[in-house]
Amino acid sequence: MKKKPIIITLAVIILAFLVWFFFLKPSPVVTTFTSEKPTTGHIAETVTATGTIQPVDTVAVGTQVSGTVQAIYADYNSVVKKGQLLCVLDQSLFIASVDQAKGNLAAAQSNLTYQTSNLSRQKQLFEVGAISKADYDNAVYAYNSAKASVNSQQASLATAEKNLSLSKIYSPIDGTVLSRNVSEGQTVAASFSTPTLFTIAKDLKKMQVQASVDEADVGNIKDKERVTFTVDAFLGETFEGSVQEIRLSPTTSSNVVTYTTIINAPNDSLQLKPGMTASIIIYTKEAETALLIPAKAATYTPATPAKDALYTLKYAADTSALKDNERFVWVRKNAELEQRRITIGLDDNTQLQVLSGLSADDQVVTAEAQTSLKQASAQADGSSPFMPHPPRRNNKKK
Repeated sequence: MKKKPIIITLAVIILAFLVWFFFLKPSPVVTTFTSEKPTTGHIAETVTATGTIQPVDTVAVGTQVSGTVQAIYADYNSVVKKGQLLCVLDQSLFIASVDQAKGNLAAAQSNLTYQTSNLSRQKQLFEVGAISKADYDNAVYAYNSAKASVNSQQASLATAEKNLSLSKIYSPIDGTVLSRNVSEGQTVAASFSTPTLFTIAKDLKKMQVQASVDEADVGNIKDKERVTFTVDAFLGETFEGSVQEIRLSPTTSSNVVTYTTIINAPNDSLQLKPGMTASIIIYTKEAETALLIPAKAATYTPATPAKDALYTLKYAADTSALKDNERFVWVRKNAELEQRRITIGLDDNTQLQVLSGLSADDQVVTAEAQTSLKQASAQADGSSPFMPHPPRRNNKKK
């Protein structure tokens, strides 16, 4: 009867051992690596900015004369032709000025006719000695004064007629009215400056973006570089453009210096409206079908492997200082991590363009992690070849 307690005790011990072995025993720690092959694709170095969409050419239509607006023949968004009547100022005073100038001219011409005849008579009398030289000179003076008066009154009439014509405001270009700044009955004064009555855009199919580019980025931008931008009104659509010029006049705001960069933006669909805010990407350098690796691969450095590690490190033969366009990366090869010196091209902070040192079949390591054997065994096949695997069962019948 004493054997039964012994058997129970042994069973409990065995059960405890099995629980510890399968559930509580610490799993061996192994190193797993994340790696990927280089890809082929597009890469670019860019400059980002914001700007405002404006028509390429706008004209502010004003008036050179003062008066009261009598009639308006164009409004916002009106499509106008060159020479089309836009508005008319009250012409009553201008017409009166023309009539007055015509009367003054007629009087001056009449006086000139009289002085011409008088000079002819005085000349004949002077030649026969009937009058003195002084009387003859007075006649010449009166004739010249009458002639000058006619010229003066002709100029006054021309001025009055010109002012009359300026009371009618015509469109100087073909275009679209962006703004109308006056209403019928409003008085406009042109005494010190020309008031703007209308603003006309020449061609809304040709727009431009006035971008503010930071001084740190402006040195990388050149004329004709490709540009893409978006506007809030069409978030799902990307518009194309190109750099036209960088204006040399800087703008300083809160100690930040920016330069206005003009970007051509075709607008055949007329979707872009003046004043829209654009989020801009300027492509300063681009490469198609480039060999690319993640940027983090160039910053990865493997930890020193433990004595029982299933992998080894192979350092590059040339460990001299790197040039500006060189980086070290680690390539997974069999049970070895091999250090490679590569030459890079473009860097967009996410990917690097590889010019030399790698092939499309290399497995470039980007990260490593320490994990237990149990967890590592449960991971996908692409985790790491440098960890031990549990023995496989042979299910074949003998």
